[in-house]
Amino acid sequence: MTAILQEAARRRTFAVISHPDAGKSTMTEALALHASAITEAGAVHGKAGRRGVTSDWMDMEKARGISITSAALRFEYRGHMFNLVDTPGHADFSEDTYRVLAAVDCAVMLLDAAKGMEPQTLKLFEVCRHRRIPVITFVNKWDRPGREALELLDEIQEKTGLRPTPITWPIGTGGFFHGVVDRVVDQAVRYTRTPGGATKAIETELTPEQALAEIGEDWERAKDEVDLLSAIGSDHDQKAFEAHESTPVLFGAALNNFGVGRLLDAMVDIAPAPAPRPDVKDDPRPLDRPFSGLVFKVQANMDPSHRDRIAFVRVCSGRFERGMVLTHAATGRPFATKYAQSVFGQERATIDEAFPGDVVGLVNATALRPGDTLYDGSAVEFPRIPSFAPEHFWTARCRDSSRAKQFRKGIEQMEAEGVVQVLRSEIRGDQSPVLAAVGPMQFDVVKHRLAGEFNTEIAMDRLDFSLARITDAESAPVLARQRGVEVFTRAIDGELLALFTDEWRMRGVLRDHPGLVLKALLADTRG
Repeated sequence: MTAILQEAARRRTFAVISHPDAGKSTMTEALALHASAITEAGAVHGKAGRRGVTSDWMDMEKARGISITSAALRFEYRGHMFNLVDTPGHADFSEDTYRVLAAVDCAVMLLDAAKGMEPQTLKLFEVCRHRRIPVITFVNKWDRPGREALELLDEIQEKTGLRPTPITWPIGTGGFFHGVVDRVVDQAVRYTRTPGGATKAIETELTPEQALAEIGEDWERAKDEVDLLSAIGSDHDQKAFEAHESTPVLFGAALNNFGVGRLLDAMVDIAPAPAPRPDVKDDPRPLDRPFSGLVFKVQANMDPSHRDRIAFVRVCSGRFERGMVLTHAATGRPFATKYAQSVFGQERATIDEAFPGDVVGLVNATALRPGDTLYDGSAVEFPRIPSFAPEHFWTARCRDSSRAKQFRKGIEQMEAEGVVQVLRSEIRGDQSPVLAAVGPMQFDVVKHRLAGEFNTEIAMDRLDFSLARITDAESAPVLARQRGVEVFTRAIDGELLALFTDEWRMRGVLRDHPGLVLKALLADTRG
């Protein structure tokens, strides 16, 4: 086995995904804490004293207590290199989540113990199914009142079609959480929280006799349920898991660091390592071929003092070496990698080499956009990451004409990062571009960042459109003459988009002009 294959085998690249408020950012920090990447959790829970978690670096994220943009964290555990990508949970930012899922080999899906399969959770399961990404499920917040564990397993199977196979099983009902039965080693583990949950929870392994003496009835019930799981065949099957037919399940509470270490162990033991990735011709790129990488995220001004732009690149094959000159597949032009970094929240460190599965941050990557391919040696290009169909459309204009240059620069930046889609037309001109988004909160991000990063206040006006379709040059003039329709050019890729007030209006136009070209964009995971 070559050194590249050996290094790839010890990589684990995964995303943490869930419905909003299920505890993704808290889990991200708990994982880093248990891997000794940090010494104390940064989330002090309680509105008055809450600090922003390690992966939530944007001011707006800290103010609202939600994750808006994905963040990459890199750390080691049990001789393995983890690349953990935290994602936005709010449905308005599901397009960013979709881009992240193009770069990972596995997903950890969090379920709230009291709420179970919430709408966004189910939709993200479907995205993972579509991309054939294996899913490990972690039932979070078991230290609070919640639903029965067996009931949650039934719901997972009924709504996702995945067969749940618990690796750990809770001792005690929600709100009365003593610990878990580790079904892999048939061992009871009792958890004791530390003050404020700021450090690792104390784990005590108990023999069945000790568990019975110390926990009593809750232990007996848990043991009976574990026996039932074994009787019905709810045991982990690695092939079924990797085929996206089953989902291993663990129980815990990220806030108190209960069960987090067991999740890390499961990532080492059963989560898939990087595998050859199909290119645009659907030919898998072997891991030991020369370097290739996929840009899945671009983010500017992560460090306000440097005002730079960083592109997150998933290494797909080969060895990355800082300073190597790569080829940008979209343009054929050379791309130098002098400034390459690993990222831990806002903290960065120079990275000299990386292997398949790693995430590399390339600084000042002004030419790169999400979905781009970089390669060394023989040419390769990976499938581009499609854009979602926008449903909300607002015009933006600069309040102060003297800031017009900063306004244009800021809009171009938001477009390049994929914060919003920017639509332009000759009728409206560059002074009032149309911003298109999956959800309205994306416009709040644009306003916040233009004000904070470009010192530019903008005014926005809602347009009465709710539907977008891709069209062509022959159909565009006909569509532009229709009532309730407007045609724009999407700045990032030059696609012509026809906007309609609603689906009824689009059907009416097609009825009157049946030869028009109107193609759907990628459906939004929000439904």
